[in-house]
Amino acid sequence: MGVLSNKVAIITGASSGIGEATARLFAREGAKLVVTARRAPELAALVDEIEREGGEAVAVPGDLRDEAVGRALVETAIARFGGLDIAFNNAGALGEMAPAPEISAEGWRATLDTNLTSAFLCAKHQIPAMVARGGGSIIFTSSFVGHTVGFPGMAAYGASKAGMVGLTQVIAAEFGVQGVRANAILPGGTDTAAGREVASTPEARAFIAGLNALKRLAEPEEIARAVLYLASDASSFMTGAAMLVDGGVSITRT
Repeated sequence: MGVLSNKVAIITGASSGIGEATARLFAREGAKLVVTARRAPELAALVDEIEREGGEAVAVPGDLRDEAVGRALVETAIARFGGLDIAFNNAGALGEMAPAPEISAEGWRATLDTNLTSAFLCAKHQIPAMVARGGGSIIFTSSFVGHTVGFPGMAAYGASKAGMVGLTQVIAAEFGVQGVRANAILPGGTDTAAGREVASTPEARAFIAGLNALKRLAEPEEIARAVLYLASDASSFMTGAAMLVDGGVSITRT
């Protein structure tokens, strides 16, 4: 029996990176999954793999900037599996990267819509379903960028991820009495496609790795295990937290 047996979970941004690794881990731990991303073929391949290994999953591809997609995820969880216990709101993008005065208003809005507003639109439908279930766990993917570290060129990204911490805290305060926990995970440099966009050369990857205490990048599965902790009953007295899983980049000056 896995730690998520008989739990129903939504995972956004599940077609690659941390989201994909978390979907695989949750499935191994017994969760029934509703997964989403914009890339339908990659989602279908993920669902096929989970089902071949004996798990249960359904894909609902779409762009989460459209509130109807977030609503459909919850409706699918209820119709297919009977309810919703866990939501990992992980979808996001780096957005327009430039010195702050050079970021366009359009690029700023697009980054906040993709990262922060889409997470809010998902959560607004997830919360009532969890309340009806007697409680649940919502996890947001924030970042150490904009929380403990300011990386040049990432004003829009950092602002969107910092906003996610504020959203987490308010949801935790509003719905704790009804059994809904909300926490944010703040990953450090991780070996994903998005991470390789920031660190696109071996030299850049070595520089990013050297910023943290562990002197290496994280594997997506390492971040997924931290998400599993927040999703499971092991973290039953945690809510409103911004949990750093950053290899020590936030405290390192070496």
